[in-house]
Amino acid sequence: MPSIRSRLRHWPLALLLTAAMPVAVAAQVATNPPPAVPNARPVTIEHIKVHAPSIEGNLEGESADRDVLVVLPPSYAASPKRRYPVVYALHGYSIGAEQWSKEIHLTEASAGAFAKGSKEMILVLPDSKTIHNGSMYSSSMTTGDFETFVSRDLIRYVDAHYRTIANRDSRGLAGHSMGGYGTARIGMKHPDMYGAIYMMSPCCLSARTAGTIDPAAAATLEALKSPADSATLPFMLRAQLASAAAWSPDPKAPPLYLDLPTKNGVVQPDVLAKWAANAPLAFVDQYIGNLRQYHAIAIDVGDQDGLKVDAAKLHQVMADYGIANSFTVYPGTHTSNVATRVQENVLPFFSANLKFER
Repeated sequence: MPSIRSRLRHWPLALLLTAAMPVAVAAQVATNPPPAVPNARPVTIEHIKVHAPSIEGNLEGESADRDVLVVLPPSYAASPKRRYPVVYALHGYSIGAEQWSKEIHLTEASAGAFAKGSKEMILVLPDSKTIHNGSMYSSSMTTGDFETFVSRDLIRYVDAHYRTIANRDSRGLAGHSMGGYGTARIGMKHPDMYGAIYMMSPCCLSARTAGTIDPAAAATLEALKSPADSATLPFMLRAQLASAAAWSPDPKAPPLYLDLPTKNGVVQPDVLAKWAANAPLAFVDQYIGNLRQYHAIAIDVGDQDGLKVDAAKLHQVMADYGIANSFTVYPGTHTSNVATRVQENVLPFFSANLKFER
């Protein structure tokens, strides 16, 4: 049985699901720690708040003061004149930065990577969880502009408050699942801000059709009276709301301020078209020039993860345009050995492809 979060590949089809599906709790996903590295020096994790002007005034009432985790490498405190590259790492749907840090065993994985030879860098994990459990790292009047928060507001804050190398060549972007989608989306649009990108099991890459509508599921969503009511919904229907809030916002449709793919049970092609316009496989051809600017691009996905089909398509599109990119299919599911991947693959990738102080 696939994990609930691995079903993200189907979420634009959420109306196919029965409204009687059990409510999914955003519980901690049990993951294996990375292999222990003897004598690894400890990192320091700071929990901070970053104000995001880009999220102010959103119709959903999301806070513009975002929780952020900052990982400072072992040498940071003892080397007051040293500056470091920064990797911004985006969490997946239904969890926030704190929970993701536990899933990837952040302290062990980062310290282990540095001990094994990855050059020291700062890691930044912004929290982009919303009332519907995820922002999709998109720009929306309903949720707020999380795309600009990640690509502008957060970078300005970190560069102003930490000893960073404030240059795109020394800045990386990575993410898992919804965070992998965010990495694809933001990476394609903002190559002026990052020098390398790494997509881990990216979701939501391709446009989907409505399929056969489940009337009960459609009626459940259309009957919601407040954003808070989404907390009672099954995982996939709640993800449907997150997608609508991000990709089909509607300032004239209180109380949720979004348009669903159905109205009175009837499919709304204009809404589906808006969703399709936010699929990276639909817009990647527009950003080939941007993708060429990266020093390195990587994608990985599990061989038991349905997301591997779309991930392979994105890899192939870039390859067809002559854009070098690493594509790895590892043994396992959506979250198999994710902490080990961070330690053994993700951080070494940025160590090799970002610019460090000489």
